[in-house]
Order: sequence, then C-alpha cells, then structure tokens
Amino acid sequence: MHKLTLHPVQNVDELAFPEKPVHISLNSPAKAFFTDFIDSEPMVIESSVTAVEARNMMIKTHVRLKLVVDENNRFLGIIDAEHLSDQYILLQATNTGLSSLKEVLVSELMTRKKDLTALNYSELVLSTIGDVVNCLQDNYQQHCLVVDRENHKIRGLFSASDISRKLRLPIDIHEQSSFARVFSAVS
Repeated sequence: MHKLTLHPVQNVDELAFPEKPVHISLNSPAKAFFTDFIDSEPMVIESSVTAVEARNMMIKTHVRLKLVVDENNRFLGIIDAEHLSDQYILLQATNTGLSSLKEVLVSELMTRKKDLTALNYSELVLSTIGDVVNCLQDNYQQHCLVVDRENHKIRGLFSASDISRKLRLPIDIHEQSSFARVFSAVS
C-alpha cells in the first residue's frame, strides 16, 4: 500500500477543465446518462438481509435504491429507501405477527420483479435524455430500470437525481411511487 500525503492548496488559483468542453442538454443521448452495469457494478443486497440492516447500510452509503438478489445473485426485485422506512417496517412486522422490527427481511418489503417494468436498452440507444426525463415525470418515477431483452439481463438504471446533477437542472418528480407504474410492461 502506498501512503499518500495531503498538500496545501493556498497557492493554487485555477481549476482544470476538459480541453474539449462537454456540452450536455436534454437533447443529449440517453445512453450517456444511465448507470450501465456493463461498466459499473450494480448495487445489490441479498433478500435475506433484515430491513433495519439494509436501511442502515443504505443511509451510510447514501444510496436510495438497491437491486435485491438471492444467494446465487439472481435478480429478485428492488428495495428503495421509502420501503425501508420505520412506517413500512412496522406495518410489515404487525401484519405478519413478528415480535420485533429486526425480524422483517428485505424480501418482505421489496418490489418483486414480476411487478416491475423497465425501458428496453435497444429503445434507449435511440432516445434523448429529455425523452427519459419526460417518461420519469409522466410516471412519477425517481428511478427506472433498463433491460437488455435480447440477453435477458438488467442492463442498468436511470436516476432522476443523477440526471438532474449532470444537467444542472431541477427535475421535478411530483411523487415517488413504486416501479410497478413505470412505463409499459416489458415481457
């Protein structure tokens, strides 16, 4: 391991910028804005993790959504911060007769893959980020999965907050709801 040293910046006055400025807008290709799992490992959580533990992990890592997998890394669904709130955990514990909130598992609160819909990657490559933003807004979605139907894989994910940050524009999603209402079903 190499030990790094921190240096003072008091005599530094300028910022580095790309030699060729990157101009992005709502007309930019949508592909440039999504988290592609070919390039970036998906954030996953096992279905057997307790909801309380999952919430604590997500808070510590500043993550609002994780893909739920089984012990063999097979995709089962998604869990978001909203479904890991005390209210949802308490409701689940009460409905199932559990004596402790710490007994509720991610698998009991997640949105199952059978209830999810997503964008198709082949459509995405022909779309602009404006198309995606409109779709997210029309469907009140903060996140949207992208599937590669040809290879039967979850290919990636769009996040309204990531898009907003990159564009430096507010993206107004009026309400957060489950993935189940996103787009037309992808069979």
